[in-house]
Formats: sequence, structure tokens, C-alpha cells
Amino acid sequence: MIRIILSATLLLAATQQPDPSQQSAPVRHSQATPEQLEQARERYESIRHAAIHLNELAGNIHSEADARAFVDAVGEHLAGQELPNWITKSIRQRVAHSEYQAVTDSSRLIPEQNIVNVWNEYVRELDAPEETLVTVAEIHNMRDGMFTSSQFLWKKKGMQSFWTIPNLYAVDADGRVAGGCRAVEALKILHDMFYRFENLRGARERVRKGVLASDSARQREKDGNTRPPVTRAQLSVLPEQNPVQPAVSRYLQAHSQRDYMNLVERLFSELFPVE
Repeated sequence: MIRIILSATLLLAATQQPDPSQQSAPVRHSQATPEQLEQARERYESIRHAAIHLNELAGNIHSEADARAFVDAVGEHLAGQELPNWITKSIRQRVAHSEYQAVTDSSRLIPEQNIVNVWNEYVRELDAPEETLVTVAEIHNMRDGMFTSSQFLWKKKGMQSFWTIPNLYAVDADGRVAGGCRAVEALKILHDMFYRFENLRGARERVRKGVLASDSARQREKDGNTRPPVTRAQLSVLPEQNPVQPAVSRYLQAHSQRDYMNLVERLFSELFPVE
């Protein structure tokens, strides 16, 4: 089975990277040799420096060339040289163009409704369960939770990676997530809904309660509570709890990989249309 949806095909899942909020408990020092600890430290330092570099690129886009450098760096960080040419050239250029427009002109942000439309079309084509359909309120709440978690984790030692980059997100003048998305941010949202559906369930529950993760975080800070926010994004998801991936398997059994790729490419064109 090909482990891709729209975001995976474009940039994010050719090589799956660990999400610090999803990792299992680290090995205790008493269980590891000094050599193992040093190797783990060196691995993390490499990940951390790459993430800092990507965060700086994401926060300093002033030209389309800057946007292309950021998109290329994301692709290379996550997938090395494994991406085929049609992704590394044409696809990246369109993503970079959208990224530049979103950063330099807030009116060109990708509307959350577009994310909803693309995702809902995707899961309907898969004949996935009804619960996989999303609303704008749920997408916005999920983005708010992702951004809030990234801000918190980025400040913590041992938590800096691509998955916690805060400069990835479109924010408004008040420092909250904007009503629309940047291009790479949009891909990460789709990636998380595919691989970490529990994050969406958590957002859905917060929408039902009428709360935002960012509001809760601000209140904790006001109260002097420095404990990390407790969100469903910090829980690992068992495969059987994710209703999307089994739907992909059923689709591939009933159709072909070429049909699936055609679906992915069509949705990509809807998300990043040629101007």
C-alpha cells in the first residue's frame, strides 16, 4: 500500500519523521550505555539544528526565492533525494508560489474552507466513515491546538523538530492563528488528519465545548501554571482508531494505485491551482 495522501505525496510523508509529542517514553539513563546516550544526543542535535534552520527560513520569506528555499529545505529534510522529479520540480514550485503569496499578502492565505473542501472530497472518494468529514470550525480549532502546542514545545529542551516549528503557521496581528493557512502549513494539517486522526477528534471535542487550546494556555500562563497543555495531540493513536487509513486500503483493493494517484493529483490542483 502506498502510504500517501495529498500532503504525503507532495512533501511530508516520503520519510516519516518522529513527532516529539507522539514518542514513547525515553530510555532511562540507567538502561543506556554512555555510547548510546552520546549517539542519542548527536541524533537529536542534528534534528534540532535542522529544525532551527527550517524555522528561520519559514520566518524570513521576503521573495519567491526565499519561499522556494524553504519548501526545498522541507522536502529535503523529510525525504532526502527520494522524491521523484515531478514532485521536486513542478509540485515544489507551485507550493513555494502559494507560500510566498500567503506570507506577503494575507488576502492570499489558503482559506480554511478550501482545506475542508479538499479533505471532504478526499474522504468521500474513499467512502470513509461519516466521522472523517470536517468543518471549518474543527479545522480552525485543530490549527489553534497545533500552533499552541508548537509554541510550548519549541521552548522546551529536547522538543525542537520539524513537527514543532512555530513559524510554519499563519498568524494574525494578535498572535493567533489566522483565518487562512500558509501552503506548507496546509500540507501539515492534511498530514496530521491522515496520520493522527485523534488530533481532529480532540479539536472536535473542543469545538463542542466552545474552547480553544490557545485560550486555555493563556489562562494557565496567567495563573502561573507552567505545566504543558493536555491535548489529544499528545496521545498516540492505534491504527484501528484511525478511520482514514483503512478506507485507503479498501479503495486500493477496489481500484488501482494509478486511480489513487489521480485522485491525489486532482486534489493537489484544487488546493494549489495554476494561476
